[in-house]
Amino acid sequence: MKKLYLTGLLLCCAAMMVQAQEQIRVWKQGDSKRFTTSELLFSEGATSFTVADSTYECAQIDSITVVHTITVTYNEDTAIVDLGHARGVTASTDGAHVSIVSTNTKNELEFVLQGQSTQGSLTYDGPLKCKFYLNGLNLTSNRGAAIDIQCGKRVDLILNEGTENVLADATGGEQKAALYCKGHLEVSGSGNLTVTGNTKHGIATKEYMQLKKSTGKITVNKAVSDAMHVGQYFLMNGGTVIISGQGADGIQVEIKTLEDGQTPDPSKENNGQMFIRGGKLNITASAICAKGIKAPKDMTVSGGIFTINATGNGSRGIQVAGNMLINQNDNPTVITITASGAIYEDEETEEDSRCMGIKVKGNLTINAGTVIITNKGAGSYGIKVDGTYTKSANANVSAKIKN
Repeated sequence: MKKLYLTGLLLCCAAMMVQAQEQIRVWKQGDSKRFTTSELLFSEGATSFTVADSTYECAQIDSITVVHTITVTYNEDTAIVDLGHARGVTASTDGAHVSIVSTNTKNELEFVLQGQSTQGSLTYDGPLKCKFYLNGLNLTSNRGAAIDIQCGKRVDLILNEGTENVLADATGGEQKAALYCKGHLEVSGSGNLTVTGNTKHGIATKEYMQLKKSTGKITVNKAVSDAMHVGQYFLMNGGTVIISGQGADGIQVEIKTLEDGQTPDPSKENNGQMFIRGGKLNITASAICAKGIKAPKDMTVSGGIFTINATGNGSRGIQVAGNMLINQNDNPTVITITASGAIYEDEETEEDSRCMGIKVKGNLTINAGTVIITNKGAGSYGIKVDGTYTKSANANVSAKIKN
């Protein structure tokens, strides 16, 4: 059956080569590669085929799927949308502002966004998980978000290798962020992304956000509010994140709630948590009482290089409302925080907020890794733990502890 299936699909792909340069995805042992049909060569008996530089035996292939690719190319005040062979998809343009709606409930879509515009945007709404490839995109909106993905499913954001991608939203709009995703945002690809949030957040998701090991560099160089605002949990496996110029927190996670807005949603996995397993974080928290990293529940660190500067009065490098565990697994863990902000006194409540390196409301356990906190601000703390503080002999901690 597999051979007959592949034979038919390969013949179908051959027909596509005559009509257009369609995209295909070859799946083998759960992993896939994406090609154009022009790269496809196959033997007469369809026992093997070659795509680009890869040769596959049909017996080893899980499946071959047709990729429904939509390409949006921006050119200053205009945008060209190529829907390919995607069914149930409509697109409308107003200058360089693009709106795409999908009613397709069978085929997942892939988007390629490229080109440049200082007065453009992309809005997408669809029912299935999808992929967005940023292929050298430089997009500044003059009306709302630069990219607004109104899809509540998993959304893959791929930064194409060797590309520089820039996003900025309009000033004074109602958008939540320059880059907004209603669903789960998973970032990969070795390219770079720079984001400016001129109205509220730089990047915001309604549910979780994950940075995969292959992620390149993400820079948020300005945000009126949080640089990254995540609605369920944050997971970082790799990549480099550079954050500065935000008016509130660097990375803030929220607890996903039920419709009453108060009760945590029990169906949401890891709700309100923060996980750092690798990569590099460079965060400056310069606003008053800002947090470099803010977790409303637990935070687990098992790898990663942190460089956090808490320069604002009353600011904190890391603030965790639950428990915090610092360990070291596959990647080294090095946390370096400088707390140089002074004490902030709230004029209305007359309460003081001290600048701190790490503030943990629950328990703090450091099993491995290196934690170095330097206090430069008047009255600043190194580490303040309301619960129990535990340090293993394998850990290297240089900080003033208040427990």
